[in-house]
Amino acid sequence: MKRRPLLPAMALAMASLTALPAQALDLEDMSQPEREAFRAEIRAYLLDNPEVIMEAVAVLEQRQAEAQAQNDVDMVQSNSDAIFNDGHSWVGGNPKGDITLVEFMDYKCGYCKRAFPEVNDLLEFDGNIKLIVKEFPILGEQSVLSARFAIATLQTQGDEAYEQVHDALMAFSGDITKTTLDRMAQGFGLDVEAITAHMDSDEVDTVIAENRALAQRLNISGTPSFVMNDQMLRGYLPLDEMQRVAAEIRED
Repeated sequence: MKRRPLLPAMALAMASLTALPAQALDLEDMSQPEREAFRAEIRAYLLDNPEVIMEAVAVLEQRQAEAQAQNDVDMVQSNSDAIFNDGHSWVGGNPKGDITLVEFMDYKCGYCKRAFPEVNDLLEFDGNIKLIVKEFPILGEQSVLSARFAIATLQTQGDEAYEQVHDALMAFSGDITKTTLDRMAQGFGLDVEAITAHMDSDEVDTVIAENRALAQRLNISGTPSFVMNDQMLRGYLPLDEMQRVAAEIRED
């Protein structure tokens, strides 16, 4: 579409305004007829060239995205110890990796289960990524029960036992009950009584409370949510997207 040229009145008004000192660039100083003519010319131009509006919207959205990204970086930096060095979260992947991926997850979250093999593939194919898992049960009683079970397993049975339980819970699709968890622990040869006795302990309460408080500070309200080095990755991401982000981090 050919753009309609600015009409003389609008051009004159703009030229007059830009020629004035900064303090005089006030549309309120225009007379009512001048103001109405100026607005009419702007409206006519935009109606003839609506793509200008879309261009402005695109610029606004880009600026908002950049501002959000910077805000996320600031939040991650101000909470870095709690994110990367809390002392109670399970660590997988390559503990000495040049990139750290932190996942906030819920065992009843369908998108967490969908992301599970993608994260495992990322760790396997890359080989230089450290994974930190943060239990963030937000989807009801079964979420809390399974998180307590997993945390109690880590604290009483160790890292290898936790990994077995975590993988099994991520693959499990039925209702999670105490009986289900007991059978799972028995299947791995774990100390069921020790895990059960620890599930409602203060130590488990503390982990869940600290993870929830951290998620709130990071404006995380859903799962899965990820932190990759200083970047927030909200929601499910396919393998190729996570690989792209990792590559960009290494290029910086």
